[in-house]
Amino acid sequence: MSDRTAAPARPRPPAGGGPFGRGPFGGGMPAEKSMNFGPSARRLLGRLRPERPRIIAVITLAVISVVFSVIGPKILGHATDLIFSGVVSRQLPAGTTKEQAVEAARASGNGNFADMLARMDLLPGHGIDFGALGATLVWALVLFVAASLFMWLQGYLLNDVTQRTVYRLRSDVEDKLNRLPLKFFDGQPRGELLSRVTNDIDNVSQTLQQTLSQLLTSLLTVIGVLAMMLFISPLLALIALVTIPLSMVVTALVAKRSQKLFVAQWAHTGSLNAHIEEAFTGHELVKVFGRGPEVEEVFRERNEQLFKAGFGAQFISGIVMPMMMFIGNLNYVAIAVVGGLRVATGTMSLGDVQAFIQYSRQFTQPLTQVASMTNLLQSGVASAERVFELLDAEEQTPDPADPALPAARRGRVEFEDVSFRYEPDQPLIEHLSLVADPGHTIAIVGPTGAGKTTLVNLIMRFYELDSGRITLDGVDITAMRREDLRAHIGMVLQDTWLFGGTIRDNIAYGNPDATDEQVYAAARATYVDRFVRTLPDGYDTVIDEEGGNVSAGEKQLLTIARAFLANPSLLILDEATSSVDTRTEVLVQHAMAALRTDRTSFVIAHRLSTIRDADLILVMEAGRIVEHGTHEELLDARGAYHRLYSAQFSGALVPADGEPPA
Repeated sequence: MSDRTAAPARPRPPAGGGPFGRGPFGGGMPAEKSMNFGPSARRLLGRLRPERPRIIAVITLAVISVVFSVIGPKILGHATDLIFSGVVSRQLPAGTTKEQAVEAARASGNGNFADMLARMDLLPGHGIDFGALGATLVWALVLFVAASLFMWLQGYLLNDVTQRTVYRLRSDVEDKLNRLPLKFFDGQPRGELLSRVTNDIDNVSQTLQQTLSQLLTSLLTVIGVLAMMLFISPLLALIALVTIPLSMVVTALVAKRSQKLFVAQWAHTGSLNAHIEEAFTGHELVKVFGRGPEVEEVFRERNEQLFKAGFGAQFISGIVMPMMMFIGNLNYVAIAVVGGLRVATGTMSLGDVQAFIQYSRQFTQPLTQVASMTNLLQSGVASAERVFELLDAEEQTPDPADPALPAARRGRVEFEDVSFRYEPDQPLIEHLSLVADPGHTIAIVGPTGAGKTTLVNLIMRFYELDSGRITLDGVDITAMRREDLRAHIGMVLQDTWLFGGTIRDNIAYGNPDATDEQVYAAARATYVDRFVRTLPDGYDTVIDEEGGNVSAGEKQLLTIARAFLANPSLLILDEATSSVDTRTEVLVQHAMAALRTDRTSFVIAHRLSTIRDADLILVMEAGRIVEHGTHEELLDARGAYHRLYSAQFSGALVPADGEPPA
């Protein structure tokens, strides 16, 4: 094996690492620049395309409902004309004709009253025609009931469309997370990422649910009502149309100012969630180091930022509603005055004016509804922007279309002139070459930050190489699917991970098809069976996601049992016994020896006592291999390994060249 060029240790992630950034205590801040409202809204609506048949049905039902709704006021206006005509006709002499009554009014000098009578359908002295009035009201009732029924059907279908769309959005986000490289998650606070996946998607769902139906109905209502108003009186329709440009100007001015605040609101929500998630996950550590006041101060600052952004967004967008109501009331007064004058001059009937006033309300109401939805719409689009940023994040290199597989699972690993860096300007591993033969145990030791864990992460293909290649049984790992590669590998990390479920389920995670007997055998081999038998529910004991009801050492044993059950050809142990007691460590070492039989094993260890029987020990410093050999050979060489060994077992640290004494 060879190793040529030294490299510094792995750098810490930068303060602004990742596309969403990083803040104090790991709290994340979303991207500084967001997409414009228009493109984001169009992209969100574009996700409705798979639901075209249902959307067509929704539009059809909405059109029918609106048509019935806008015809209703005209019919009610006719009912008003019937009542008014009946009242006026009762005051006229019976036995005369309408023409005679009109002439009599003109002769008496009351020309306006004569013009009004001329436009009315009445019979002097007859009174109200209750038969015609009843039939008219029945028709109006039928239309309004039908309109409500079609509107309900439209809402039912639209709810289905919305939920299907959000379902696909959640699925796309889940699939996206599985395609993102590990380096993406290295720079993302979990709370910030969870906020995008949960809070923001829920807000998008709420926005679509509450705005789509009203926007569609409002648009169709404006068109239908405008057509009826033009039919009844073009002059009054022109007065009503004045509200449109005024409404558009008011809405545009307010939306321009409030959109930035809504984006900031959800950005601060993600930041606050990140801080809360991190603070409560590490609650014990915060208490131990007395950092509670500092954590609380950060919470207060971010909570204050969220309050200011949320209050400003809601306050500014809330101005739209009262302003639209004011414009609508001005329009209502203008129509009432002009309409009354036209009735008095006989150019319009009282029923038409009444219908027109109803239409003016119907005309301004959709505009007011749209204005009132401005804050919800802007909030939803701001959340959609954050979800789209996640969906647009750079993905890991796709698996090959024609993947290769090793002819046999032997576990031979070879590094060929491998170079890798986490940051482009900070070298880590440079021109590293080594061979791990099948069945051999390769121990990797060295100081913190030397690149030990990085080495096994490259084997797992958690990161892509800058140059060189790694082969498994003669096949380049980049020519294999990640799923196939990792199926050959069992890994036990220093940081244990368990999920909510039974102990049996956690062990079987390494091999879902394993029988109970295989699970028990793996548990016995790793000495898990000892403590499981003492639990009241045995293997059916439910543990939480944090594993709070088992000790740290027991959690470590469970993860080791999981790796045993997977039966891999390549085994990676990253400080796998760091949390077990000395007696258990000895027992696990015997189990490890049995597990490593006929398998290639990479063992990362700080306790040098655990790797004395390794076939080969690699000593790494600053990303390069500075020594290699067996335990005895390296001790005899009295180099870097000897210094590490002396520091652990002799109680004295022998300084390296150029280093100050301890």
